[in-house]
Amino acid sequence: MKRIVICALLLGGMLTALAQVDKEKLKTGNKKSPNAETSVTVNGKNVWIAYHAPSVNGRPIFGGDKALQPDDTVWRLGADYATVLHTDAALDFNGLAVPAGDYALYVFLDKGKWQLIVNKQLMNAEGTRNQWGINMDGSTTEDPAKDLGRVAMTMGKPTALVETLKIGLSASGNKGKIDVAWENVTASVPFTVK
Repeated sequence: MKRIVICALLLGGMLTALAQVDKEKLKTGNKKSPNAETSVTVNGKNVWIAYHAPSVNGRPIFGGDKALQPDDTVWRLGADYATVLHTDAALDFNGLAVPAGDYALYVFLDKGKWQLIVNKQLMNAEGTRNQWGINMDGSTTEDPAKDLGRVAMTMGKPTALVETLKIGLSASGNKGKIDVAWENVTASVPFTVK
């Protein structure tokens, strides 16, 4: 009986390890919002974000009613498929515990007080493909019932217009940070590797 339990636990662990998101399947070939990725190693553990990077192209992106992403909406943090966070280690985002694994990232745009949303839904409702970032009507695909949680981001302004969305990861010791910059906004959130 012990052998069966041990084998089941080992098999379960192997299947979890193999369940990592395939970044190649996230690539759409969309030249207007090209594939992008950022990664960092923190305490020997890999953390990466895969996303699609749209450009401003003269459009108002954030803010008022005529913006591409008006205030009080949920943004998919990029274009095309929902942006994906992968972590080999448990993370803590200012009190939000994020176990090792793969997650979709969204941002709630609360009139200049953004919140990073970590969501567990990576596949569409049918389970046939990765989660697209928006529905056909332009609304978000973020399902609040599948949110792991939300965390406040630190807001700022870049020194110049950021034409193409840039998401970056940085690390020092057991701490890291996600930085987002696009149009006339910067936002960041620190994390600790547990």
